Amino acid sequence: MYSAQPLTDRAVLRPLLPWHADEFLAHLDRAREHIAPWVGQSFVAVDLESATAVLQRYADGHAKHGGGIHGIWLDGTLVGGVMVVHLDTATGICELGCWLEPAAVGRGLITKAAAKLLDWVVRERGVQRVEWQTVAGNEPSNRVAQRLGMRLDGVMRSAVPGRSGSTERKDLQIWSILADEWFARTPQAEPDRAAIDALAAAFFGAFGNLGGAAPDVASLRDLFLPTGVVVKAGPDQQIYDLDGFIEPRQALLTGGELVEFHEWETSEQTVISGDVAQRFSRYAKAGVLRGEPFTGTGAKSMQCVRTPAGWRIVAVTWSDDTP
Repeated sequence: MYSAQPLTDRAVLRPLLPWHADEFLAHLDRAREHIAPWVGQSFVAVDLESATAVLQRYADGHAKHGGGIHGIWLDGTLVGGVMVVHLDTATGICELGCWLEPAAVGRGLITKAAAKLLDWVVRERGVQRVEWQTVAGNEPSNRVAQRLGMRLDGVMRSAVPGRSGSTERKDLQIWSILADEWFARTPQAEPDRAAIDALAAAFFGAFGNLGGAAPDVASLRDLFLPTGVVVKAGPDQQIYDLDGFIEPRQALLTGGELVEFHEWETSEQTVISGDVAQRFSRYAKAGVLRGEPFTGTGAKSMQCVRTPAGWRIVAVTWSDDTP
């Protein structure tokens, strides 16, 4: 695939080969407790023989399809990596994976490394669908999937056996991104992507009054075209212009009926094509309505256009999940 690629001024990504087994085992000893709940048991080698076997298995995969396993070295120390778990050129589907020791968490290294590997399998191996599987509860890995632009396709219930004799099984989450979706996230599109991320964050943030914060629903007028609309989907469908949507919600959030309210994205998929963009979000919300705490989830679809003043929202459609 390559000899080495920089991730930061202190970190580099390069192939992790069987002759790295000593270094790999020492790294696993530092990472074992941290990664054991989330990776396959066979990956967490316990001695030099099994460490060599793990790396040889991926070296064989590299010889077959070019994927393999790739280590992240931070200041010269192996701290984690990314790998092609499987790659089927006949179907155009592959799965990527990752791991990281605690000392390297929070630096964005996995996201950068996974993006390089994802780009390679799509552009060089012709993969059309890239998957990322996470054990339920592995929020750091879920966040990487989201940063890569992946969509949560679904959950395989009770798909992961218990470990070390435990009978407790866990759900498996399946994330994915398609080749054309990845191509839409090229470096040239990054400023547009950042602008739309900011639009979405401002939209969700406009309703918050958590901890006594002042909501600013009126700020939505700056995010939308003047003719923007908001649609509540479902049997009781409602279509609002901006004033009709903003004014009653500003009153509700400032009048004391709805307090401690906040709403946030749990996953999103954004596709940008020229001067138009579409963002599909899953969201969660929580608050206290007339003295009664509540939570909820749902879906939002946001249509955006590029204007001389920047990206603006044309329409938002939302649907709350049925309890």
